[in-house]
Amino acid sequence: MKKIILFAFMTTFAFSCGKKASQETTDSKEPKTESKPKTETVVGADADDHGCKASAGYTWSTLKKECIRIFDGTKLSHYDDGKTYTTASYVIFDGNKAELFLDTQKESIILERKSEGDSWKKDDFELIPWKGYVLKKAGKILYTGE
Repeated sequence: MKKIILFAFMTTFAFSCGKKASQETTDSKEPKTESKPKTETVVGADADDHGCKASAGYTWSTLKKECIRIFDGTKLSHYDDGKTYTTASYVIFDGNKAELFLDTQKESIILERKSEGDSWKKDDFELIPWKGYVLKKAGKILYTGE
């Protein structure tokens, strides 16, 4: 009987010490720092300045003056020059103008041509309609595509 009473007393004492220790850590005199509320990112809430949603695949087209999906345009693949990587860029057409969306440029580039069959040009960029399309910069082939 003494063993049971001693066991009950030890168990009660052990649990009461556990509570006290946890209360001491929460009741410490150190100032509590309030955590900032977490802001949740809502899927589809990534509209740019023009209202185009990148998460849905839309990009603003300066040429069309609307949000477009560039991958619906003509795909240009990085010209194989012995490098071990592959990149893609896109071009859309509107009359005698072409808008380039290059992976190396932040903004799109608008090229123009004088007449049917000519190449589209701007500065040192030239888009040539040959076996699909060839994009050159300063005379060097960057991309090809169909």
